Amino acid sequence: MILIPAIDIINGQCVRLTKGAYDTKKVYSESPLDVAKSFEDAGVTHVHVVDLDGARAKHIVNYKILEQIATKTVLSVDFGGGIKSKDDLQTAFDCGARQVTLGSIAVDAPELVMDWLQKFGAERLILGADAKNRRIATHGWEKDSGIDVIDFVKDYTAKGFAYVLCTDVAKDGMLAGPSLELYYELLTELPELALIASGGVSNMDDLYQLEELGCAAAIIGKAIYEGNISLKELEKYQLDQP
Repeated sequence: MILIPAIDIINGQCVRLTKGAYDTKKVYSESPLDVAKSFEDAGVTHVHVVDLDGARAKHIVNYKILEQIATKTVLSVDFGGGIKSKDDLQTAFDCGARQVTLGSIAVDAPELVMDWLQKFGAERLILGADAKNRRIATHGWEKDSGIDVIDFVKDYTAKGFAYVLCTDVAKDGMLAGPSLELYYELLTELPELALIASGGVSNMDDLYQLEELGCAAAIIGKAIYEGNISLKELEKYQLDQP
């Protein structure tokens, strides 16, 4: 299983939120690039960069920081937040994103997303399935689409998406454990799914449980920034992988 530390950006700073609420913002670093370099030094290969300003503004905002991380580290960057147009998507790729996560736009403009899938391919695009009470939440998790998360993922994987990043909003930033039941259900229904688990990881045991479930990757945020999981533990986990 691939470990993917998260770098969430507001006003150029590395921050974390609780349950996606912007008024819970806590700043952990003035330099997202320095944070990315620390992950790189620990042997991490991937990083999840979220443009929280972009998610609110409905267009990409922090593309310069994406470009810094992509050009000044060797990390494979998955970028998300505020991708609402082909120009946004192209900007993210031009600035060095290896993959881009599409969330709200997959609810609001499915035909556009399918056009992008045809153009860029399933290796470059990740379906963002952010669930609040099992329904897909959009626009910085502030809107309820009313769409069941399992139905949403099934629909898009049937259309060609291979990677799905699923966040249980209620778990995000809570350090109370990931949504194992939801991930089990998804992987039971869709055993070939490359599932990226996100939200709630609090310690290394959580990561081993996600690995046992069959998740392809796990995103880790607050657990790293609060010191529950050390960079040395991340390094050891990766060295122990077959």
